[in-house]
Amino acid sequence: MPDTQLTPRPRNLSRQWLLGSLALAVLAVLLWWFWPSPPEAPARGGPWRDGGPVPVRVANVTQGDFPVELKALGTVTAYNTVNVRGRVEGELVKLLFKDGQQVKAGDLLAVIDPRSYEIALQQAQGALQEHQAQLRNAELDLARYRGLYAEDSIAKQTLDTQEALVNQFRGSLKSLQADVATARLNLDFTQIRAPITGRLGIRQADVGNLVSSGDTLPLVVITQTLPIAVMFTLPEADLPAVVQQLRAGETLAVEAWDRSEKLKLAEGELESVDNLIDTATGTVKLKARFTNAEETLFPNQFVNVRLRVKTLQNVTLMPAAALQFGASGTFAYVVDAEDKVQLTPISIGASDGQLSVVEQGLKAGDRLVLEGTDRLRSGNKVEVIGDTPVAAQPAPATPESKRAPRAQ
Repeated sequence: MPDTQLTPRPRNLSRQWLLGSLALAVLAVLLWWFWPSPPEAPARGGPWRDGGPVPVRVANVTQGDFPVELKALGTVTAYNTVNVRGRVEGELVKLLFKDGQQVKAGDLLAVIDPRSYEIALQQAQGALQEHQAQLRNAELDLARYRGLYAEDSIAKQTLDTQEALVNQFRGSLKSLQADVATARLNLDFTQIRAPITGRLGIRQADVGNLVSSGDTLPLVVITQTLPIAVMFTLPEADLPAVVQQLRAGETLAVEAWDRSEKLKLAEGELESVDNLIDTATGTVKLKARFTNAEETLFPNQFVNVRLRVKTLQNVTLMPAAALQFGASGTFAYVVDAEDKVQLTPISIGASDGQLSVVEQGLKAGDRLVLEGTDRLRSGNKVEVIGDTPVAAQPAPATPESKRAPRAQ
């Protein structure tokens, strides 16, 4: 009987089956992951399909006035700042103000011990009276000497000597009168008064301290905040438009806004332009004046400044969001009466980030696509969604924009 020999099974057969199974599983996962999903339906107007109306939002082109504004960062500056110090030396015996108090020019703020200055005034007045008596006696003698000299009873030298004595007394009298005035002035200086109208800061000395004019720290600081100034800079390229209006006698309005440009703090007017341009930064300094009646501006406060150069009257306005950019320039999608869009080239002038002035290409009443432009081509049928079209309104007097328009 012949021998039967079994053929051995390959050792790696089970491993090949395992790898094949894993490869098929991975392929199935990849096919499921990358398989294209059906298009989503639009929010309104029924299911959207290729070739159907494209859902869009629109806004109307309007006619109105547009304020051309230049924007900058500014620093609020007190119109006047005074460091109040004692003008004579002595002990501080009275403080008659509170920190942060509003004061008027001439109000009494503090008192320095006046006793030594009262005594000095009395001494000066006594010396003055003594010399006044001596002068009167010398003048009487001079009158008698003149009579005797007329009678040829005394020598001319005696008369000349008496006249010189009288002049000496008169000179001494003027000096003593100045001493009295100085002593009286020093006595007045013991009463420290507000030199300007303004708001007080925090006091730097207390009752009992010795004060003098040479102190490092002032007694208190007064800042004039009514009115108040705002200093800001503009690029030199914007200077011609500003200077042109100033030379024409126009008053340029200036507004101060908070850091977020959501709250208008105050309204004022441009007061002056610096006489030189900073070569390091290419900017020029400007100063605006604010009445600050509500005291919303404080010295050293940072604000956003809007300088209104001029107002364009009755211009064509479009929402800036409808402006599109392409290789051939700026354009907008205009929706016609049949709800089809046409790609329309346009020319844009001044802009404030919300509205733009249309110089050419559009007219009031045109409907522009605001949202949904990514799927549009010229000639596409569109479906306007929303209850009513969003209309572009004429620019308000104080638009809240983030980008400064440039004067045209």
